[in-house]
Amino acid sequence: MKFHGNVGFFVSVDVGHHVYKQQFVEKPYYGDVLRDTKRYEPGQKINDDLTINNQISIVADQFAYDNFGYMRYVIWRGQKWKITEASIDYPRIILSIGGLYNVSGNTEEP
Repeated sequence: MKFHGNVGFFVSVDVGHHVYKQQFVEKPYYGDVLRDTKRYEPGQKINDDLTINNQISIVADQFAYDNFGYMRYVIWRGQKWKITEASIDYPRIILSIGGLYNVSGNTEEP
């Protein structure tokens, strides 16, 4: 299955006069969905949590290589999914994604 979507990076951006601010930057990428699985995790809530265990292979550009450690989420099927693991397999980066990216559970807010 083909993939086309944005990847969110939490990077330092020059806002002028050599002042840097941490903010989210989304960049579009394309590639392939290598694995597409899901499971429901029972919890203390009424509805079980949806967790996916997918891998997406993106064709990486220089920005992705330079900011490899700052990748936070992938937008796929209309949702932001947390990147749990990333590995470089030149010219691609393989992203493992898990649960939904929870903005309130992170100190970083997009």
